[in-house]
Amino acid sequence: MATKAASDIVRHCRILLAEDEAPLRNLIRLSLEAHGHTVFTAADGVDALQIFERTPVDMVILDVMMPRMDGFRMCEEIRKRSDTPIIILTALGSVDDIVHGFELGADDYITKPFAFKEVDARIQAVLRRVEWTEQTPPVQIMQIGRVTLDTRLRQVTVEDAIVHLTPIEYQLLAYLITRAGQPTSKEQLFRDVWGYDVAGGTNLVEVGIRRLREKIEVNPSKPTHILTVRGAGYKFNEQPDPG
Repeated sequence: MATKAASDIVRHCRILLAEDEAPLRNLIRLSLEAHGHTVFTAADGVDALQIFERTPVDMVILDVMMPRMDGFRMCEEIRKRSDTPIIILTALGSVDDIVHGFELGADDYITKPFAFKEVDARIQAVLRRVEWTEQTPPVQIMQIGRVTLDTRLRQVTVEDAIVHLTPIEYQLLAYLITRAGQPTSKEQLFRDVWGYDVAGGTNLVEVGIRRLREKIEVNPSKPTHILTVRGAGYKFNEQPDPG
């Protein structure tokens, strides 16, 4: 019997679902449970945050428009405590709102209306990214210029100071560093780092690059590490200026 490829293996996890519309919340819960996931539910951000603090979960799916504490605020609060993957569920649909969620530390987003198979597909993409960051590659420490990436500890330092990155920021930086000197298009970055292909994905790549520059560059407006390659995308400079 043929063995499934790693990318085809379905992963099950414990999910915290925060959604204020009871019918939709129940439908999503039933769909997730049908795919083998364990689901904890909450009707608002305050209750969801309380569940998060006392219940170990592998992922959070949260609606943006919720009473008491909206999804953006909840995302921000979770990021103060944990790097647990977060998927934002939004009816807003505008690129600005999606980008804002990503800037607060979300790993992915799903816009309403959606097909339930899309929800599980996004969950699997996020889990694959987490699995990728948890693997220990042969080379454990890579240093280029002021930036050091320790793949064993999944830790980034800039001139010996630890820099906090969200999971998706870490994977984006690791992807660029391991391919230092090689230009990669925005579309390819989105497919390889986010794990799927969708319209508007390049906007998230641009935000991710901007956030990384703000965290590792001396002058983000004049980067020496993460360079824009006109017509080709981005690359990590093999020989950046010392700054």
